[in-house]
Amino acid sequence: MRYTLSLLLILALAACQPQSKPAAAEKTPALPAADADNGAIKLPEGFGAVVVAQVAPRTRHIVVNSNGDIYVKLEELKDGKGIFALRDQDGDGKAEIIEGFGDYPGTGIEIHGGYLYASSDTSIHRYKLADNQLLPADLKGEKIVGGFINQEGYHASKTFTFDQAGNMYVNVGAPSNTCQEKDRVPGSKGYDPCPQLERAGGIWRFKADVAGQTQVGDGVRYATGIRNAVAIQWNQGVSSLYALQHGRDQLHDMLPKSYSDSANAVLPSEEFLQISENDDFGWPYCHYNHLVGKKLLNPEYGGDGQTAGRCEGIKPPIVAFPGHMAPNDLLFYTGDLFPEKYKNGAFIAFHGSWNRAPLPQGGYMVAFVPMKDGKPNGEWEIFAEGFPGIPEVQSPGDAHYRPVGLAQGPDGSIYVSDSQQGRIWRIGYYGEKKVASR
Repeated sequence: MRYTLSLLLILALAACQPQSKPAAAEKTPALPAADADNGAIKLPEGFGAVVVAQVAPRTRHIVVNSNGDIYVKLEELKDGKGIFALRDQDGDGKAEIIEGFGDYPGTGIEIHGGYLYASSDTSIHRYKLADNQLLPADLKGEKIVGGFINQEGYHASKTFTFDQAGNMYVNVGAPSNTCQEKDRVPGSKGYDPCPQLERAGGIWRFKADVAGQTQVGDGVRYATGIRNAVAIQWNQGVSSLYALQHGRDQLHDMLPKSYSDSANAVLPSEEFLQISENDDFGWPYCHYNHLVGKKLLNPEYGGDGQTAGRCEGIKPPIVAFPGHMAPNDLLFYTGDLFPEKYKNGAFIAFHGSWNRAPLPQGGYMVAFVPMKDGKPNGEWEIFAEGFPGIPEVQSPGDAHYRPVGLAQGPDGSIYVSDSQQGRIWRIGYYGEKKVASR
């Protein structure tokens, strides 16, 4: 009994002692104040943007690390460097530190498994990232895949993405318009079968962590019939590959009696594809016409603007956009900063057209596609616009900015890169009444 009473007394005294509070949850840093003009772009109500930096012309894709550091790939070297690392030290949204490394130009850049991956037009490299260090310790890195054909600037970008199982998927664009005997010459027939499909015009799969791979020796052709898919992304939420295809050009030139100037300006469609292994999307034999909702036979293979022929049954896109707008990056939004409608939806950077004349050029925007369970869940809409800075663009060189790359930051902000001047925007949501801009 004596021990029981003593135990009860100890428990009672313990209950009277003040309880220690749980450790406070780590707070997400506050959004930096938006620039007064959102860095010259237009956004939906409640959103704001700050210009993080202006790196260099021919800036391409970007990626943001978990600590907020930004890595940028350049298509042309600046001071002999093709990758630039950016850090905002004081939280004002501006990058105070900008350092370069990597001696090759290119487009693709991603972070996977603690490594920074970056591509040239013929190879993919990776660099080990250390905690809170801006630059990799080993600036030489290692080559993961090489041996891609040198396409001399014709759909040469080797963009890529990763699944959860340790695989890397690489876009290998086709080095032609429609695999003609004489490229882009009216009346020239298309090769049938098209020999370019052996090494290009599709998506190839590799191991993400094995050095020294080559396309021919180690790559697996995952999907084919895709002319060029600079925008490629694995959707972790539904474990599926997605990409956007750059459609073919010059329908009017090849078949003027069936394609007027106005039809040529919007056709063929830019296709948003959900891709499974062994899919064939029909290039170079077919193109998608969103005005009639089906794949049609290309003129170079006997098409007349109405006939489906061998294109009957080819897998259609999940969304079709007007032609020539050049979708160059894709981001599935997983953050909590933006309103609920954006969750799991797709942001797409449209680089802008060059061949809609005599009509004004189109694109030059970031679009949004609402999605649920990996499928479109409503009409697509313009999210960010005003990049060209002028009402009507007659040629790409007229545009002040051209959006090309997208990335999501750790706080749910999204970043947009520009290829004209190398500007990078950070876009945040500030609520129905945007906070005072500086």
